[in-house]
Amino acid sequence: MSAADVAIVGTGPNGLAAGVVLARAGLRVELHEQAETIGGGLRTVPLFDSGVVHDLCAAVHPMAAASPFFRAFGLAARGVELLHPEISYAHPLDGGRAALAYRSLAATCAHLGPDGPRWRQLMGPLLEHSDGVVDLLLSGQRGLPRDPVAAVLLARRVAVHGSGLGAARFRGEEAAALLTGVAAHAVGRLPSLASGAVAMLLGHLAHGTGWPLPRGGSARIAEAMAQDITAHGGVFHTGHTVTDLAELRGARAVLLDTSPKGLLALAGDRLPRPYARGLGRFRYGPGAAKVDFLVSEPIPWSDPAVGRAGTVHLGGTHAEMVRQETANARGVRTREPFVLVVDPAVTDPGRALPGKRPVWAYAHVPNGDPTDPYDLVRARIERYAPGFGDTVLDHRSVPAAHYEAYNPNYVGGDIGSGAITLYQSLARPVPRLDPYRTPLPGVFLCSAATPPGPSVHGMSGYLAAISALRHRFGMRDVPGLSATSESFKSGRAR
Repeated sequence: MSAADVAIVGTGPNGLAAGVVLARAGLRVELHEQAETIGGGLRTVPLFDSGVVHDLCAAVHPMAAASPFFRAFGLAARGVELLHPEISYAHPLDGGRAALAYRSLAATCAHLGPDGPRWRQLMGPLLEHSDGVVDLLLSGQRGLPRDPVAAVLLARRVAVHGSGLGAARFRGEEAAALLTGVAAHAVGRLPSLASGAVAMLLGHLAHGTGWPLPRGGSARIAEAMAQDITAHGGVFHTGHTVTDLAELRGARAVLLDTSPKGLLALAGDRLPRPYARGLGRFRYGPGAAKVDFLVSEPIPWSDPAVGRAGTVHLGGTHAEMVRQETANARGVRTREPFVLVVDPAVTDPGRALPGKRPVWAYAHVPNGDPTDPYDLVRARIERYAPGFGDTVLDHRSVPAAHYEAYNPNYVGGDIGSGAITLYQSLARPVPRLDPYRTPLPGVFLCSAATPPGPSVHGMSGYLAAISALRHRFGMRDVPGLSATSESFKSGRAR
């Protein structure tokens, strides 16, 4: 039985964000984690050499830089330094060509030739209304937008670039591939309205708050939140799996940083049948298969400029990516999957030792795919960086089918905790006015299976915590995010 006011199951970024808010509200908070270390998708460990650390899941954090929660929390003031590469992301093409998304919009447009003005017309207005775009897409999506102009700008662009009309707006392969590579972060069928929204959000942020990496690795973000929680009386229990909600009796509120599958397992037959059936119908998306490399030197890209990018998308042309991602969404594995690559030492040189540096790579594959991704990913990199295989000193592969063992939220390797479709973006995990409240009194869902969905932004945890404060603890005067930074300074949530 829990003696805490609040019990939180799962210590990914959303569980930690909920813990920060609730502990600062003066509540006794206990967080439960089945792994020996906290963090969920924010873990950084040495895999092959004690001096070289690897991010086990998330490595690059555009949402942490843009998120209203993290802006209020103040990562920099807590010792987390977000480092920005000169080139946010790059997209190599055959023939030694590459499309480059510089942090500078002007530099990006200058390198896109005749498509430069089109890129400026696409991204410039979003940058001017970036706060409104971010607030809209990183909200609970249950109210009117605070910036109607941002909503209109976004809707128009999503309608075009979430359809087959988008690529036709560009003359060259470079600009079309650059945008489609960002849309592929939706990990699903291309094109779609959901992928168009992802492209507009991440695409404009590349020229705004950026796509940074935390100095020293992603675990620095989790550590900062954990330190704040313990400073306000919170307690962590690691190395223990909570298997039933009955274990948490006594807590006035329970927040679950779990998938809908996890909620069903913890609740058993306590949930009303209609809600349980809704959770059972929740769709999971394609999987991610991971390869961590230890290499002897920087990746030998055919275009050296790619080596200055924080993130690299390997997907070929717009048409190739449409075929690859749509096949994955249908459960068909391709021989040349879409791959994201990060050489962290490009942005954070301290991550490398002489003759040793980490390389991080994800391939998009069908949900539950058991294939060892090493050969696929190595060949994908070699296509644009001949000789890469000769630099590999060691590697670790994780097939999509094995990711759920690492983190139960990653059902079948779905690191987004649910397919990113238009319907599921609005009705995560089931259609409800308050998606964080479950029918069980005092039980809330705070994972990426609730709005606004996946990525390291903490907003699902923040919004679930606000719901718990209002509906379980009667704290009606709960501040919005515009006031949260001041409440963080004062150490109270009201």
